[in-house]
Amino acid sequence: MTQPIRVVIADDHALVRTGFRMILNAKGISVVAEASTGTEAVAAVRRSAPDVVLMDIRMPELDGLTATRELLAGAEAAPRVLILTTFDLDEYVYAALRAGASGFLLKDVPPEQLVAAVLTVRTGDALLAPAITRRLVERYALRDEATAPAHRDLERLTPREREVLRLLAQGLSNAELAGRLYLAEATVKTHVARVLAKLGLRDRVQAVVLAYETGLISPGQTGRRDDDQRNQWWA
Repeated sequence: MTQPIRVVIADDHALVRTGFRMILNAKGISVVAEASTGTEAVAAVRRSAPDVVLMDIRMPELDGLTATRELLAGAEAAPRVLILTTFDLDEYVYAALRAGASGFLLKDVPPEQLVAAVLTVRTGDALLAPAITRRLVERYALRDEATAPAHRDLERLTPREREVLRLLAQGLSNAELAGRLYLAEATVKTHVARVLAKLGLRDRVQAVVLAYETGLISPGQTGRRDDDQRNQWWA
């Protein structure tokens, strides 16, 4: 029998935690702990070993960004973190993605999208479409132009893998990558998986961030119009 997904909810508003718990429990997703501060969140995650953490970005004692960094830094079996925020395109959201979070949710998210988000990141996918992440990066990323092209493992990529990373960062889906490169979609998936593994990245969101911060792609470069992706939320 398949084990239920285990979730920790960290938010300083009890009503938010209660509402999310009821929604998730109704779909067979187990809320194993709750926390009202960042300090409590870190302790709860380490104690209960959840699959997914719903992390409020602003909490007492320790903010959600710092808590996310503590949980994900150097951890081999860390949970997936979804950032909760009341703001779209918040600079803290970008910082959380850079720290390793797998995406973000607005607190007024419809119940079905909350459940879908947890299921999505649990399987290892990123929550944000690459184009949405790209807009965050273009708005907030700061690069040192003297060192931007360098990355500890970027030279390990083959020319094809580097091309895949560049196109992925421009917002193309696997199907669109396959069409652009005249490859089978299964082959593209293999290339993407190898890129993530070689660069030590958790998901496609981090790949987009890295591509911009290393100078592999520059703000303004795009694989297709953002309007074409406005309804494509799941990566």
